[in-house]
Amino acid sequence: MTPPQPSTPTGDLDPQWLAARIEEPSARGIAAAVAALIRAGTIPSGTRLPTVRALGLQLGVSPATVSEAWSLLRRRRSVAGRGRAGTVVIGPPDVPHPRRFEDVGRHGDRLRHDLRLAVPDTALLPPLDAALAAALHTEELNEYHRVPITGRLADAVRPTWPFPPADLLAVNGGFDGLMLLCQTLVVAGDKVAVEDPTAPRLLDILDAVGAEVIPVPCDERGPRPDALADAVRRKPVLFIYQPHAHSPAGHSVDAARSGELAAALRDSETLVIEDDGLADLAPGPVQTLGTALPDRVVFLRSYSKSHGPDLRLAVLGGPAPLIERARVYRTFGSGWTSRILQNCLAHLLTDPHSRGLVAAAAETYANRRRTLAEALAARGVRTGGTVGLSLWLPVEDERSALITLAAHGVAVVPGGRCFAGPHEPFLRVATSRLHQHVDEVADLLAFAAFEEHDPRQSANIRY
Repeated sequence: MTPPQPSTPTGDLDPQWLAARIEEPSARGIAAAVAALIRAGTIPSGTRLPTVRALGLQLGVSPATVSEAWSLLRRRRSVAGRGRAGTVVIGPPDVPHPRRFEDVGRHGDRLRHDLRLAVPDTALLPPLDAALAAALHTEELNEYHRVPITGRLADAVRPTWPFPPADLLAVNGGFDGLMLLCQTLVVAGDKVAVEDPTAPRLLDILDAVGAEVIPVPCDERGPRPDALADAVRRKPVLFIYQPHAHSPAGHSVDAARSGELAAALRDSETLVIEDDGLADLAPGPVQTLGTALPDRVVFLRSYSKSHGPDLRLAVLGGPAPLIERARVYRTFGSGWTSRILQNCLAHLLTDPHSRGLVAAAAETYANRRRTLAEALAARGVRTGGTVGLSLWLPVEDERSALITLAAHGVAVVPGGRCFAGPHEPFLRVATSRLHQHVDEVADLLAFAAFEEHDPRQSANIRY
């Protein structure tokens, strides 16, 4: 006998039909049954699922149970919320992909200036030879003893930590630390407040854990206190921001703004993650919320850009209960970060010669950024921010500017990839490796910024 059709001609799934095919009416049971039907093709893409109330009534469970099931399916990219249009099937269950990070564009053989990745210049990183040799001298080498952080590294980072951390944990890079914290502190469906703009990979991470992102718009001093106060009223479990050397826009939070942010958070239960991606490459002290809210702030510092990405090292510091949750979660996988690499970084952080090289690199990066900013200013283009490894370039139309630049072999990052909410058009231009042809690049960036162009009209611009 032919089974009844799962959906009506309008694409709406009959809740009675679906309920009859769900054996276990828990959130996971509902999600598993629906995922199996999607995987088999019984429920095709484009089908609108029943409302949580309608299916809950058929199953004899609360709408919240069905809502949780739909959240589990969203995390696996099987369904998507379409606002008033409801929840729609988009395909079989799949591993989440960092779509913003993977969508880097294709430029073929025409690429002359790749200004997409704000990454360190390898020629400016401190050498690892002596540091690795020193790191091998440890009594615990190759022991199956899970060490959250080696004594050497803890001693090296504590003096420069922006507030006294109750506990420290070494992790395998900055985004590994962000992913670990989000996995341990966020449940699918939780709200997370995030400064806007932010790092595209952070938005990918929040998608992967099923968070509902609340954008907190920024100005030239960081997240706006009024916007954060509005976000806090929606009871987010986390607020994530970069207090120092903001990677897309290049601003830093000053002491007055930090106090305003603390006031907006003080009467809430929202936890805070402060992300520092530049470490010793950024000038001046970090204005942290960790002094005002010591029981609720985790500070994350990555050493990939300052000391080398192949060290794969960042450190989390903050209240012991939050750090312990992250440490316990790691025991499901790697368990600990290489003691060799931890001690290698410790040597680099304390060795006078290595410290001098990092300081010189910081000055070089600042000069490269400033040189391009001044070249653009001379052409009538104002850029935002003052620090970091990239420039935030306002344009009249992102897509047109990207096409114009690509036609001349220049690749940059569209600003839209950095936003969770409405935004003005911008481009993010990496400056860390730009030490030649600055005037040529500035000419093209200025031309692309001012108005919408037919790329064929820009053929007269010469290098």
